[in-house]
Amino acid sequence: MPDDGGFGVYVHWPFCKAKCPYCDFNSHVRHAPPDEARYLAAFRAEIAHMRALSGPQRAQTVFFGGGTPSLMAPATVGAILEAIDAAWPLTGDAEVTLEANPTSVEAERFFGYRAAGVNRVSLGVQALDDADLQGLGRMHSVAEALAAVAIARQAFARVSFDLIYARPRQTPQAWANELKRALAEGCEHLSLYQLTIEPGTPFERLYGAGKLLLPDDDLSRALWDVTQEVTAQAGLPAYEVSNHARPGAQARHNLVYWRYGAYAGIGAGAHGRLVVDGVRRATFTERSPEGWLQRVAAAGHGMVSDEALLPQEQADEMLLMGLRLAEGVDLARHARLGGRIAPGRMAALEADGLVVREADRLRATAAGFPVLNAVIAALAG
Repeated sequence: MPDDGGFGVYVHWPFCKAKCPYCDFNSHVRHAPPDEARYLAAFRAEIAHMRALSGPQRAQTVFFGGGTPSLMAPATVGAILEAIDAAWPLTGDAEVTLEANPTSVEAERFFGYRAAGVNRVSLGVQALDDADLQGLGRMHSVAEALAAVAIARQAFARVSFDLIYARPRQTPQAWANELKRALAEGCEHLSLYQLTIEPGTPFERLYGAGKLLLPDDDLSRALWDVTQEVTAQAGLPAYEVSNHARPGAQARHNLVYWRYGAYAGIGAGAHGRLVVDGVRRATFTERSPEGWLQRVAAAGHGMVSDEALLPQEQADEMLLMGLRLAEGVDLARHARLGGRIAPGRMAALEADGLVVREADRLRATAAGFPVLNAVIAALAG
């Protein structure tokens, strides 16, 4: 594992066909299709600007997220990858992931994305129950999703898909059955997220009005336990709080985040962490797609924030990200970044069985993962 956590590039495509009622991501619906040529020119300009900041790097990973990047033409994706490769040459084994919705229209483009340079796809399946898909605002059926998974497995060597659990009226047995059906698809990676109520979403309004009933704490914990048991038995144990993979099939781009590497954030509303002249900087771009275009046209980039992080801020971020991983945090590197953990707090968490220290690594235990936010708050406080 490189001490610096690696270097990757995140590209944000901010458009969707429809806004899901649970989603608080920076995604937008427009009546007319966006001008891809105009956005491509802006992506190229911002990539060049970020390259000037970062200095020479080799990109180990690229991730096209959104929004729905599978709404982009494969030629646009290929042109963006060419610009990235010119700025930060891709390593020979670089992982290039594209998020996609499992509709038949988007699945028809999968072989085009592979030809453009994408070698991994992440599908937003979200549920294997047609009624729940409708409730989640998804535009595909279970049959369509599974057909898209089959096409993806033909087009790409590496396939992942997402599911949301702890849905209204969901029982542990029903979730276990759904999860086993998902695992039967033979994909190497699953991202499994508990449904949460995000501020400003339609689900928040429904929940506040008592029209959306979610599992209580005991049921949520039972659903969590089922998730860990079923995936582990199938050979896809959790390597991160919400992510499960076969050995060697972890999402390498996300590992750049969780191992506190550096990454360039390109596109509207993209976050980045760049090391500039030895100083780690947090970057953030304009969220509005049209506003981002205007900023890039005027300044060559869309950044609205570029902040040098203090040593303790870096150490806290590293702890926040790294403890999500089953492998935990390298305490020596945490100390080099300026981190300090009070021995008494660590000892108390160890005594409670929530964390364990092995050599110079600190990791959450099986008991600690379900209450990870509280564990991190205690360590970083």
